[in-house]
Amino acid sequence: MLSSQARGLSRLYALDVARAAAVFGMIIVNVGPYNDDGWASWIVRALNGRASILFVVLAGIGVTFLARRSLTKGITRRSTLLWRGLLLLGLGLGLQTLEHGVNVILSTYAALFFLAAFMVKMSTRWLFFSAAASALLGPVLWILARQSTDFHIEPAQIGDSPFQILGAILISGPYPLVVWIAPFFLGVWLGRQPLGNAKVQRRLVYLGAITGFGAFGASEVLVRVLGEPDTSEVGFDRLISAVGHSQMPLWLISSSGTAVMVLGILLIVVPYFNQRIRLLVAVGQMPLTAYTAHLVIIALLIYPGPEEPLQGFLISCAIMLALILFAVVWMANFRYGPLETLLRKTPAFLRVSYRLPERHRRRQLARPYPRRAKPGSSMEQKPTPS
Repeated sequence: MLSSQARGLSRLYALDVARAAAVFGMIIVNVGPYNDDGWASWIVRALNGRASILFVVLAGIGVTFLARRSLTKGITRRSTLLWRGLLLLGLGLGLQTLEHGVNVILSTYAALFFLAAFMVKMSTRWLFFSAAASALLGPVLWILARQSTDFHIEPAQIGDSPFQILGAILISGPYPLVVWIAPFFLGVWLGRQPLGNAKVQRRLVYLGAITGFGAFGASEVLVRVLGEPDTSEVGFDRLISAVGHSQMPLWLISSSGTAVMVLGILLIVVPYFNQRIRLLVAVGQMPLTAYTAHLVIIALLIYPGPEEPLQGFLISCAIMLALILFAVVWMANFRYGPLETLLRKTPAFLRVSYRLPERHRRRQLARPYPRRAKPGSSMEQKPTPS
């Protein structure tokens, strides 16, 4: 058996690898191109709308861990989450001004962190019910808003008015909060689960697979029976669609299911490859830096992008390799990535002291969350059987 310290580290490493996989998936989609030409295009289409959902689910899990650490350190979770939201909002609006042709997800990410200050206080049961309700009702609200306002989907960026930024984040942007809050709820709920438990990990795999492929298959059947939705206007016939970024329930459920499946697989597999996946762990420990860097690379070197999917896939692999090399060198000398360091430094004007109640302090001491090991440290050694 693995010690509790080893199980905790394996769980953290699995989450790091999942973050790296999400970032790499978004790189492949963002470099593109998106067409039907060959096997490389199939990879782009398969990842479209799924890598970003995995990214948001992992954000929810991270928020749960972050809230626990904040309370343990005597800082209110609201201070920590508010600072991260503000930084992500500014970064997202700024990155959207670059010429890369990508819809930046960070503005919606920031709004999710603002909401997380209240969500982390919800009961585990209500988190799950909220995720399910959001997945079903969010797309309906999006359709109603689209019909009543006839808005054009545009991302928010620096220079927009506060009203335009708020509207884009909530409903009219490429990542509308009314829809994307569902996988975030799911992630916060997952963060409450004993992810180091083998039974839980297996359940994540098969329940995620059933949900993910089942929702996609249901969409395919409905489309064959009822016909393709009318793309010339936004109507409720779109509810049967599972196309990536359609904002529809079956797409949300399918993408969230596959995200849970991938997470379960990694939680099971990663403990057996701790040393062999060190490269991916390094990238996963600095996901915001990696995500930001790939947008800058696309804007400076690649945009308007490749014309052939195979060429785009090779370019994506080159970007991923560059990020891996940078991450390995950086993490060998520093504990956190460049932007991750900023996220962790809550400024004094937002910092509010908080004394954790004694019963919670005892609980934290009884169930410590292990710190990530630096490369070459004794914590990296394989645990002895207990």
